[in-house]
Amino acid sequence: MWAASCLASCCAACACDACRTVVSSISRRSARIAYCGLFALSLIVSWILREVAAPLMEKLPWINHFHKTPDREWFETDAVLRVSLGNFVFFSILSVMMIGVKTQKDPRDGIHHGGWMMKVICWFILVILMFFVPNEVISFYESMSKFGAGFFLLVQVVLLLDFVHGWNDTWVGYDEQFWYAALLVVSLVCYLATFVFSGLLFHWFTPSGHDCGLNTFFIVMTLIFVFVFAVVVLHPAVGGSILPASVISFYCMYLCYSGLASEPRDYECNGLHKHSKAVSTGTMTIGLLTTVLSVVYSAVRAGSSTTLLSSPDSPRAGEKPLLPLDGKAEDKEEKEQKKPVTYSYAFFHIIFSLASMYSAMLLTGWSTSVGESGKLVDVGWPSVWVRVVTSWATAGLFIWSLVAPILFPDREF
Repeated sequence: MWAASCLASCCAACACDACRTVVSSISRRSARIAYCGLFALSLIVSWILREVAAPLMEKLPWINHFHKTPDREWFETDAVLRVSLGNFVFFSILSVMMIGVKTQKDPRDGIHHGGWMMKVICWFILVILMFFVPNEVISFYESMSKFGAGFFLLVQVVLLLDFVHGWNDTWVGYDEQFWYAALLVVSLVCYLATFVFSGLLFHWFTPSGHDCGLNTFFIVMTLIFVFVFAVVVLHPAVGGSILPASVISFYCMYLCYSGLASEPRDYECNGLHKHSKAVSTGTMTIGLLTTVLSVVYSAVRAGSSTTLLSSPDSPRAGEKPLLPLDGKAEDKEEKEQKKPVTYSYAFFHIIFSLASMYSAMLLTGWSTSVGESGKLVDVGWPSVWVRVVTSWATAGLFIWSLVAPILFPDREF
């Protein structure tokens, strides 16, 4: 007994030392990576609790106070939403604390980049506390998460549009024959991939012998968007480049595929996963890792974007901050402290808050607590429509980005 107690104490001490070592190694440059790690940890915890926490939650009287005990899937959804709410509250508090941070001299800059042991402890306590809040609070958060997740998807679309237009401007700016040829090659590859992809979608999701009019409508609608993109971008009044149109065309076709692949496994028109209700652990793990990587990348890119939102006094990418011209020698450390922040800390954290809502919707099949999604990640009709509507929103925003400068020539887009 004494030996076991001693061993447990040693393990706990080693774990604490390891945590302290990791936390102390987090620098200003790696702070964003640390936030990514914390967010990824929250997704893993959500997934684990979704699988194992239901029997325990059934015994908690403040959660299971119903006349008839709900299905197991209700508790699985509830566990994910409670972890997500803790994550949302954690990043929202940080966002509120960081409002108005403009220079590195602000004491709150140290909070953003340091104090990691305390932040991890606070995150853990918040997640635990969420399992003691009433069901009504979780139900309200579930409803709000649908809107927050939708806004996060909209941010992803804006990021993509900003990226492809910036990519095109950069290559055109070189004004060399090689880069013009590269633009043409990439555009042709994207268009070829788009049409090949559309053929595969017709093969997978419109099997013969079944009435799959809805799937056909989704695919044909996406192809119409692809044609409209090319017509608009090649119009003399627009004078755009074919590269952004080709990349957005491929992305819209991918969103169409993502939506169709999210159809229930027993749906007769889902030929990709025909009648396969079960899922292997490997497939489940790959699905979760893909979700983690895509959400984390979008959150970091959006939160660090100076295009979407930046501190009023912060320099844009590539610009150097203005230094005082009084000729007096200042201490190097003081100069470092007076540097403006390179991105909005408040916006960075609010994006992670929205990403928490989005990841909760993915893990719960957009909160379809009656077993339509079962044990699968991001499966069910709500997921289908979210993907399809996102594809349409992407198409609408891209067309708007092309015609807006013509309709409003006095405004800068």
